[in-house]
Amino acid sequence: MSYSTADSLRPVTLDDVRGAQKMLTGVARATAMESSRHLSQLVGSPVHLKCENLQRTGSFKLRGAYVRIAGLLPEERAAGVVAASAGNHAQGVALASSLLGVHATVFMPKGAPLPKISATLEYGAEVRLHGQVVDETLAAAQEYAAETGAVFIHPFDHPDIIAGQGTVGLEILDQCPEVGTIVVGVGGGGLAAGIAVAVKAVRPDVRIVGVQAEGAAAYPPSLAAGRPVTVANPATMADGIKVGRPGDVPFAIVEELVDEVRTVSEDQLSAALLLCLERAKMVVEPAGASPVAALLGEPGAFHGPVVAVLSGGNVDPVLLQRVLRHGMAAQGRYLAVRLRLTDRPGALATLLGVLSVADANVLDVGHVRTDPRLGLTEAEVELLLETKGPEHCVEVQQALREAGYTVID
Repeated sequence: MSYSTADSLRPVTLDDVRGAQKMLTGVARATAMESSRHLSQLVGSPVHLKCENLQRTGSFKLRGAYVRIAGLLPEERAAGVVAASAGNHAQGVALASSLLGVHATVFMPKGAPLPKISATLEYGAEVRLHGQVVDETLAAAQEYAAETGAVFIHPFDHPDIIAGQGTVGLEILDQCPEVGTIVVGVGGGGLAAGIAVAVKAVRPDVRIVGVQAEGAAAYPPSLAAGRPVTVANPATMADGIKVGRPGDVPFAIVEELVDEVRTVSEDQLSAALLLCLERAKMVVEPAGASPVAALLGEPGAFHGPVVAVLSGGNVDPVLLQRVLRHGMAAQGRYLAVRLRLTDRPGALATLLGVLSVADANVLDVGHVRTDPRLGLTEAEVELLLETKGPEHCVEVQQALREAGYTVID
């Protein structure tokens, strides 16, 4: 299954995906399908999670990378391959190349998370750090390919890549034959396109819904224009789907076969990641949680049974910490308050006693006594509290006011 530049826009078929599935036997895992009682109750029909976060390398990217590299001609393999990625595609290319005995050079942005750089190196690739954003990294990788003759392995814009990702769709049909809707995160579109090709050929009645982050949503304007449109300066915590322009090959498929592309906010992504961790016991990166974010955003819009594809779990621990805090704040699990109190010995201890009675856990305290805005006998306290939800936040604020404190909005 090898394509030249001339036929790189060749349509991807069900036979291509089935061929990719045979090629991936013993290489990629048939990942688990887990039911979610919480999401099922919310949506009103069964919801299942397709756990590509448990795939080798931590995401679905191995599938497409292996199929693409395995399809190279002997002379192309001898020249080596090159890729550009902030993480998941890098690891997929690195492992696939290692398994196939092909030298891989992977360009990554200078700000790429250290765990992703380390994993890519451990899978056997040569890593070169270049540029601050993926577009700069991509340009460097393509320049390297032109200079050395190495084959550039695009993360989503190639029929082999799409065929490999489409094997996720075949597994979904096998694991959940009665599926009514498949929800999948969309960046460049390779995964959504591959799933759509596989599923629609067998079950054209299944609804395919793509999900993008609001700050990096290139597909809605592209679909409206009927051609790939570039979105300037895409911005989202979900780096796995932070792509400024759809790929030509996946766009044509998404336009024809994907029923809808929705967008989700950063707050919804944070809440979804937190839900996956707390309720499903799944470590999922923000891009992988985007289908769950869509379900949380409008649960009544999805005809069941629903399969949400958790596309990856390679989240930087530092980002995970920030996102979890953000998600807890969005759910009313954190409360930041600023208030005035009399500056006298024991005043802070008395305040903390009120919070203890209100069952609010103090995470951080800032105590200001010398600000010129304060009166001679006043002090200002900033508190970060752990609470039990929006209603508890209101109760805590009311308890403070009833105790005589002035809460500053």
